[in-house]
Amino acid sequence: MRGPAAARRGAGVAVRALSLLALIAGVLWAVVALVPGIDLPSFPAAVLTTAVIALINALLWPLVIRVVLPLTVLTFGLASLVLNAAVVIAAFELVDGTTPTLLGALITAIGLSLALTLLAPALNFDEDARALRVVRRRARRVAETNRTDVPGVIMFEIDGLAEPILRRAIREGHVPTIARWLEQGSHRIVPWECDLSSQTGASQAGLLLGSNEDMPAFRWYEKEARRTMVSNHSRDAAEIERRRSDGGGLLGGGTSRGNMFSGDSHRCSATMSVIRDRQRSSAREYFAYFADPYGLTRTLGLYFWDMLLELRAARRQRREGEEHVARGGLYPLMRGAITVVMRDLNVATLLGDIVEGVPVSYSTFVGYDEVAHHSGVEQPDAFAVLRQHDAQLARLERAVEQAPRPYRLVVLSDHGQTQGRPFRQRYDLELGDLVQGSLRKGDVFAPAPSNEGLSTVGAALTDAREERGAGARVLARATRDQLVDGEVVLGPNREAVEQESRSAGDSDAIVLASGGLGLVYLTERDRRMSSDEIGAAHPDLLAALAGHPGIGFVMVKGDDGEPLVLGGAGSRRLADDSVTGTDPLVGFGENAADHLRRTHGFSHCPDILVNCMYDAEANEIAPFEEFMGSHGGLGGWQSHPFALVPAGWSEVQGPIVGVRGMHDALRGWLAETGLELQPHRPAA
Repeated sequence: MRGPAAARRGAGVAVRALSLLALIAGVLWAVVALVPGIDLPSFPAAVLTTAVIALINALLWPLVIRVVLPLTVLTFGLASLVLNAAVVIAAFELVDGTTPTLLGALITAIGLSLALTLLAPALNFDEDARALRVVRRRARRVAETNRTDVPGVIMFEIDGLAEPILRRAIREGHVPTIARWLEQGSHRIVPWECDLSSQTGASQAGLLLGSNEDMPAFRWYEKEARRTMVSNHSRDAAEIERRRSDGGGLLGGGTSRGNMFSGDSHRCSATMSVIRDRQRSSAREYFAYFADPYGLTRTLGLYFWDMLLELRAARRQRREGEEHVARGGLYPLMRGAITVVMRDLNVATLLGDIVEGVPVSYSTFVGYDEVAHHSGVEQPDAFAVLRQHDAQLARLERAVEQAPRPYRLVVLSDHGQTQGRPFRQRYDLELGDLVQGSLRKGDVFAPAPSNEGLSTVGAALTDAREERGAGARVLARATRDQLVDGEVVLGPNREAVEQESRSAGDSDAIVLASGGLGLVYLTERDRRMSSDEIGAAHPDLLAALAGHPGIGFVMVKGDDGEPLVLGGAGSRRLADDSVTGTDPLVGFGENAADHLRRTHGFSHCPDILVNCMYDAEANEIAPFEEFMGSHGGLGGWQSHPFALVPAGWSEVQGPIVGVRGMHDALRGWLAETGLELQPHRPAA
């Protein structure tokens, strides 16, 4: 029985392969008819040319991939596109002796990549099976030793997705896999509230390491060292983790994939805090995934499709007169690298972890956060990215069937986002300009922030260039001019990183924006200044900030050393919650005072903490960065992430407020599952 069945399956595969060849040849023929610079062949010649292209890819791709892959990521896909164009030129020369122009070959290569991406799934060519064949080679030696009935856990973080946005996406059909899990009763949504500040650095340190103490924002200034700490700079991330890790992280014995911090894992890829540690960090899986020519062709097709979607979405916003930020220049290319290339690399490593039987893995997917920043939290292209994330969950779910152990899939976010037009667009000045104009004397250092998503791509490249082999050596040479302090920095991030890295101690004030949160440090004292001291040095500064319509409140150290919150029409002393005039924290959430009291206790709390305005009726903020969707401060959905967990896991007692509470909940659930975690050391 097995012989005839196998023969039927083989015949089916052959028929589908021939059908795919004919369809791709038809696409080739149509594209060539429309593109100048290529002579139109007959249809039989188009079929033969398509077959030659496939043969060249099959024979040569494994030989050149280690050189092409790093350059592909470095050039946002252009290097591989040029290679594909060269293959097209070679095929035409072999079949009919003609030589297409480079432009014509490039357009043809893009058309073939898109066609293969769309047609292969339609003909039931299982991309999961192809990917799993690649990763199974890696897992073959260890999968049997990891065979067990104790479930493993895969944690899939969708960066920046607020719980209310998730619920809307479920209602409107954007996330069918998640909706199916909820409908079938296999999972439930656990809402929680993150800390101030509401951003990936603080949230992931708390989630993965168990502590985000003394992290007042994504960037902060340390007066005693006269240095700026930035969560997504590899050297700073390593120092941040060193200060907070006690060996009790979530991922001891597991893997970290594309995160900011390692969770005490000893097996990491593209993890910012350990990319300089070659004993813990490796990018070998990236090369393995793209060794199959279909893998890179598929990713390139989706990459160029994403670029077209971005161009269309930006044009729609402009045409319809919607509020928007600039999205031109290199951004469409960078967006594809973040939302497609990094996504596929993370999924490839997770598939390998599942087939190998890794006990616990955590991976961050930054695509939604990136797109929502530039388009808006509920724009169609943001929901389109969510749909793609959801499709990856379905792939992981199918891969579990081939794992040496059962798995529990968890989806969570680290913070949300709140919609709102930037502060600069509303008031025609930056926060740094407002501070500069309010100082009695002196100058302001206000470095532009780097792009978090693009930093993730840079981390992957930094990781890959440190590997052994020809590809890593080529990448190392190609990225020499892109290095800043030993780290690959791409595009507009380079200027931002160079600004952030230079000494700011010679300036009289340092202003650091983190979304809707601003940190103002006055350098005339090597400690935090009180409100009286600030008033004596700069009489107009506090009133100018607290009274500005784009600012909701500021927090300073009162004359008694206790936290004092100032607004345009009143103040609130947090020691006893006494209010004078109008309470400046109205509308910022019932836990706003507690969040501020905690931040006030940080050693590196700024002299003046500034939170932008929040319009509760419109659910909008005025962020200090050039984004339409933002986070970092208080106000609206930015403080309200979620966790989608197996329904069989125990109920949490009471609401989860603060990232340490979610860390403890995750530890408890992992222990229920049967996984062993190292305990946290008692606080000194």
